[in-house]
Amino acid sequence: MSIYLGFFLAILVGVTLGLVGSGGSILTVPILVTVFNVKPETAFVYSLFIVGITAIFGSVRACNQKNIDLRIAFSFGVTSILAVYLTRVVIVPSLPNVLFKIGDFQMTKDGYLLLLFAILMLIASITMIRKTNYLVDKNQQWLETNKRLIFIFSGIVVGSITGLVGAGGGFLIIPILFLIGRLPMNKAVGTSLLIISLNSIVGFASNFHHKMNLDWVFLLSFSVFTVLGILIGTYLNRFIDGQKLKRMFGWFVMLLGIYIIISSMNY
Repeated sequence: MSIYLGFFLAILVGVTLGLVGSGGSILTVPILVTVFNVKPETAFVYSLFIVGITAIFGSVRACNQKNIDLRIAFSFGVTSILAVYLTRVVIVPSLPNVLFKIGDFQMTKDGYLLLLFAILMLIASITMIRKTNYLVDKNQQWLETNKRLIFIFSGIVVGSITGLVGAGGGFLIIPILFLIGRLPMNKAVGTSLLIISLNSIVGFASNFHHKMNLDWVFLLSFSVFTVLGILIGTYLNRFIDGQKLKRMFGWFVMLLGIYIIISSMNY
């Protein structure tokens, strides 16, 4: 029963990614950990592959519909890809297996990475729920003048997050593209999918030198369902208001993030 539920949720991951351009890994990691009992550190690696492959299909469809801004994607992409690679190769392997101990309790690597992921989920939920147009409009002239610098810095932040916990960073990319880049929502979603796909695939490929034992049958099976979902999501994107949907999704992510924080104490 849990397997069927997991693959049904995999379709929802793709649908969400196709509709709002973010949320893929935010759902993928909890599904892998709670439904399929995958260890958090392995789930982060699996998420990079699953979200990356899914986002590729979504970005190809968006490209065919001319819903990608390649110039902005390049500004983000160069720095974010470099940040992803350096984080996966240099920072992640150097993280301690046990962060601290208090009596019989110890915060393991799986635990604190899962906790970090949950905190990012809460941040993501807030960016989805809140309307930030006022702050952007108030500082529009400064933002316009420093737009390229903002894209480069944002690429570093997004790439570092992707490298650490396998999160594509769409919850940060979409607001920046929509509010600062002034892209229409459907174009912001398409551009976000391209950036997410590049970051995720580079992040996943950087793990090969670790000689991890990956369950390729499971990975490909899960990915088939998420790809099916993103094809559905990108189709529905024409008819559904992504902004309204994003707010509802944000509340769901907040509740899920609180649950993951509690779960992280068990690792």
